[in-house]
Amino acid sequence: MGRERAHLAASRAALKAMREDVESLDLRDVTGTWVSSLVLRKQVDERIKALADLAHTPLFFGRLDYLHAISEAESEGGGGERFYIGRRHVHDAGGDPMVIDWRAPVSQPFYRASRTEPLDVAKRRRFGYTGGELTAYEDENLSDPDEADSRSALLAAEIEKPRVGPMRDIVATIQPEQDEIVRADVTGTICVQGAPGTGKTAVGLHRVAYLLYAHRERLARTGTLVVGPNRSFLRYIEQVLPALGELDVAQATVQELVGHVEVRGTDSADTARLKGDARMAAVLRNAVRAGITLPTEPCVVVRGSRRWRLPAYELEQIVRELAEREIRYGAALEALPQRIAHAVLVKMEQGGEAPDDRVQDAVARNAAVKAAVKSCWPAVDPVKLVHRLLSDAAFLAAAADGILDADEQAALLWAKPPRSARTAPWSAADAVLIDEAADLVHRTPSLGHVVVDEAQDLSPMQYRAVGRRCTTGSATVLGDLAQGTTPWATGSWAEALHHLGKDGAHVEELTQGFRVPGEVIAYASRLLPAIAPGLAPATSVRDLPGSLALRHVPDGLDAAVLDACRAGLRHEGSVGLIAADARIPALAEALGAAGLPFLDPGTETTAEARLTLVPASLAKGLEYDHVVLDEPAAIVAGEPDHRTGLRRLYVALTRAVSGLAVLHTEPLPAELG
Repeated sequence: MGRERAHLAASRAALKAMREDVESLDLRDVTGTWVSSLVLRKQVDERIKALADLAHTPLFFGRLDYLHAISEAESEGGGGERFYIGRRHVHDAGGDPMVIDWRAPVSQPFYRASRTEPLDVAKRRRFGYTGGELTAYEDENLSDPDEADSRSALLAAEIEKPRVGPMRDIVATIQPEQDEIVRADVTGTICVQGAPGTGKTAVGLHRVAYLLYAHRERLARTGTLVVGPNRSFLRYIEQVLPALGELDVAQATVQELVGHVEVRGTDSADTARLKGDARMAAVLRNAVRAGITLPTEPCVVVRGSRRWRLPAYELEQIVRELAEREIRYGAALEALPQRIAHAVLVKMEQGGEAPDDRVQDAVARNAAVKAAVKSCWPAVDPVKLVHRLLSDAAFLAAAADGILDADEQAALLWAKPPRSARTAPWSAADAVLIDEAADLVHRTPSLGHVVVDEAQDLSPMQYRAVGRRCTTGSATVLGDLAQGTTPWATGSWAEALHHLGKDGAHVEELTQGFRVPGEVIAYASRLLPAIAPGLAPATSVRDLPGSLALRHVPDGLDAAVLDACRAGLRHEGSVGLIAADARIPALAEALGAAGLPFLDPGTETTAEARLTLVPASLAKGLEYDHVVLDEPAAIVAGEPDHRTGLRRLYVALTRAVSGLAVLHTEPLPAELG
């Protein structure tokens, strides 16, 4: 143990020296301009942040002893047979590695080696830490056929460790099936169907960290993005990537991606479902192109003393050609005056003149050409277009002809059309329609890689909005069909991937849970036949007797819930009180009167504030060591339909890591048995 602690101390000292080397760089004489100076300074500052030593985060968590020496190239310059595996690369003053980045090729056997397939590993050592101090280690002799397989006690302890604060990384506990997803090629899209507690969110985030390591130059140029269901969720996960040394990954909700207008209105469930229907893409395409008209008058351009006449049939041919090429509406609008100008220049050459490119640009700006373009290919404002579509019945009928029936068109129209786009009561679904229209006019820039979590809740139009942000890149799609709680929740991953524009992407199913106790997940899985009949029930590696408590409370439910919260707080770790949204005000008042301080979802818990009051609608993606679940029947009743309510309940039931207490006055849903 003393030797390992000495290596930890030496590694921390080496990391400090690496940071000090960067901090001491003198940039005054190495930059030519103030712009390059700012860029270099920013890069140096980011490097300093990446080299931070997090006191309570283990610098390395494992060690590999290989049977044979590894080549210098594979070992990042080490050339030896023993490697410490950690969150980032650390080297000594001579450049020899002291800690190998978990993403390096030589580290992969730490996650995948087994006694049946040791991958040339003689021994795998795992380290245990308490408050950042190395306190234990455990060895697996993979080359010894006589040593029996056994579950790692340190691995189990790390998985089950109570958590206070934001979501932790799982880099020390990645399982072989998870590692396969993490290291999948950057050019391919992968979809992960993951039951509760299988670590799909953490796997997706670690995949981003791995891709940035393996393809840093490419992704630094094209960008990466993590898309989450709400800000509470994004606040919960935001510390995972910085802990792995990755600082420049953007995070956003779908609503933030499509933030062209201020959302002030709401839709009924049926209207929102219709606005999210993939058919709306065809309606919008028709609406965008509705203003294109074939010219009936010639275009006459006056240059000096001469007049150049372009007949209507030639103009019509140019417009038809652009319309048939299916290029973006805005790109065609920019090309049209140049096409007309080129045709005029041909006339000039035939008339004996020798015009050059400057003449063509001047003709393209001519008033007659501008008038011709405006009359046959008018500019389109996406916001105003959608405003007209939802206000003007005749315009909608023309755009939706053969796509939506009369009842569906009536459902889309505003009952009282607003006077302008600025005063319109835009809904979240409307903003997605505007984003689609904007992309039809001008192409949305594509990123190198996009991770979309809780993807089962997206509508087809929302999938399209995310998909156009990675048309030339790849995606990692994470979700659980059983946790789909929107009226438009996807029915299958094949359908979702089609709308995302990633047909044929590989779908991986994770069914083995590592965080939710077996007793809890088995109870929640009773709902699967009713909410997702095609899914296999999840299992758990954790057998924790007594982790589930069901209690019927004939009266005084609020008082019983407070007692359950106090009981949870007597244990180590975080406590989540999950209830139907309609019950939150009453419970907040009761907690306040009882002197029990509580946090909002996504707020970082601390040793002093460990209780969070969670509306059921915001529980997805979060987890707590102990969960008190208030009145399941109210959670089910709070949704537009029974199946969605059961799915919401399934989410709430699977947020617990150590213990779940279900308290109810009304009968439990029959589907729970």
